Amino acid sequence: MWLRVNTIEHLESIDFDRARGALIGAAAGDALGAPYEFTRPGSDAEIIPKGGGAFGWEPSEWTDDTAMTVAVARGLLAADALTDHGLNAVAQEFRVWLSSGPKDVGRQTKVVILHGGSTAQSMTEFARTKVDRGAGNGSLMRTAPVALRYLTDAVHCVSAAMQISDLTHPDPHAAQACAMWSYAIRHAVLLGDFNGPHQYLDEFATPSERGFWGELLRRAEHAGPTDFRNNGWVVDAVATAWWAITNAPGVHEQHLAGVLERAVRAGGDTDTTAAIAGALVGARWGAEAVPAQWKVDLHGYPGIDANGLAELADSLVEKSQVCERVSRSGT
Repeated sequence: MWLRVNTIEHLESIDFDRARGALIGAAAGDALGAPYEFTRPGSDAEIIPKGGGAFGWEPSEWTDDTAMTVAVARGLLAADALTDHGLNAVAQEFRVWLSSGPKDVGRQTKVVILHGGSTAQSMTEFARTKVDRGAGNGSLMRTAPVALRYLTDAVHCVSAAMQISDLTHPDPHAAQACAMWSYAIRHAVLLGDFNGPHQYLDEFATPSERGFWGELLRRAEHAGPTDFRNNGWVVDAVATAWWAITNAPGVHEQHLAGVLERAVRAGGDTDTTAAIAGALVGARWGAEAVPAQWKVDLHGYPGIDANGLAELADSLVEKSQVCERVSRSGT
């Protein structure tokens, strides 16, 4: 039987380090994978956040994956994403980020932000009607803040994850992946284990979704690093991240570093798969498990570092708790 946590008593004693780990772990994976994007590193290649790559990243600089994660976090701090105002805030943060001139932007994401209009509703509708291929991994890479903002309510976490995914990625697989991964990150922060994906399927998925994603997770647990080559597709991105998490040995820092290295060695969209894996493994082991030098060197849009990510994580958790107290008081 899965253990569920939805009570304020648990949340008031939240492990903030695990919450910080969700964002810092994602950024660490992103920066580690950036130099190797579109390649498949050899088994003897040293995997370090050395910079370079296709877009000339600085050492330990994060990419659009973490930049958009920050944008989601800022939007969620401005307003509840389950309201029009809140979704508009997220959409506006996407536009602010794009106007900063990032080195790399996913083609689909760029088209939607540029031409999708000024509201979340118009952006979602544009993505739904104008985007031919909406099942990329670009919404999954940015979903971690949703877990922290909705720690008090699993239903709201799942709903918000899907709606934020739909802003740019209309395919149901993208929304389902974001819901499952956000739930899993939330679960890891609250309970410190990796049971979240399977629990999500038990509690929220339809029978067909449960069959599809459950089989994918089982395959990934027994797969090899080259079994999911198309990891720019959200389904293979989930599989790559879950394979890395379930096959890396050790605990705490050893496990976290091993997960990220495996995700990068799998090749392909290395920054994104490592960011996706990093969000969940970071939520499980906490920011303290991220190698110290990686944390010192991490940096990126909008001119912040690991401390800035930690502050965002703390603010999201505090926002979640404040909203829960207001909801319980009826005011």
